[in-house]
Order: sequence, then structure tokens, then C-alpha cells
Amino acid sequence: MPGLYLEEFEVGHVFRHTLRKTVTESDNMLFSVMTLNPQPLHIDFDFASKTEWGKPLVNSLFTLGLMIGIAVNDITVGTTVANLGMKDTVFPHPLFHGDTVRVETTVVSVRESKSKPDRGIVELEHRAYNQNDVLVARCLRQAMMLKRPT
Repeated sequence: MPGLYLEEFEVGHVFRHTLRKTVTESDNMLFSVMTLNPQPLHIDFDFASKTEWGKPLVNSLFTLGLMIGIAVNDITVGTTVANLGMKDTVFPHPLFHGDTVRVETTVVSVRESKSKPDRGIVELEHRAYNQNDVLVARCLRQAMMLKRPT
């Protein structure tokens, strides 16, 4: 399914994405190694067992990428020009191996570009929840989106 064009975004619309993902130890380890992140809280079970969590936490940047990635299929496949930024990103609860992530996205604002007539900017609030409906991540993302071809 192709992504949405600028004109198809409606402020206040909430997407409840059907794609979900159960996060594995391999996901977390591979992401941490690929990004050269040696934080023992993510990759050292012995170290993590002595923390308040008692087990490794999933790398928060993996969580951010997964949250936005889950939304892509429903919103931006083939119609996005670029991500312009992400702000107000928070991780209010950790994500652990074995947790299943689901995502909701709300359209916050939509505006036409002032300099490029074939596109505009959409602000989206993405929210990721674990299988217990606990919020594990949230961010506001600004995406440059194509307008419908004329």
C-alpha cells in the first residue's frame, strides 16, 4: 500500500498500526553492536542483573527506530521526501527482550511548503506501547511529504 500524500493527512487522525513486533535478544544485541554502543545495560546480562531492572534493557534508539518503522507502511511508503526532525522524544518505561511493541500515530499538523509547491510538512506524534499497554516511547516527528501529483 503506498503512503499518504500531503492532502490525505487530517489533523487529529489516529492511526492504530496493525504491524507489531516482539523484540528479541538478537535484535537488541545486533543493534547495539552495529551502532558501536558498548553500554553494558544493553549487552551484559551479569551487569544488568545487578541494576534496578535486573535484566538488560533494549537500546532506546532501537525502540525509537522500531516505533517509526512500524508506522512507515501505513503512512509514508513512497510519499515521504525526508524526515526533518524528531523532538520531545521520551522513553517513560524500558523495553525488554520478549516485549511486543504496538504503535499509534496521531497527525498533529499539516502545512504546505512555502518554497516547494509539490510538497508540505506533516507533524506526527508516534507512541509505542508494550503488550501491557505501557507507554515505552513517544516522539514528535516532522516529515516532508509529497503532494498528490497533478
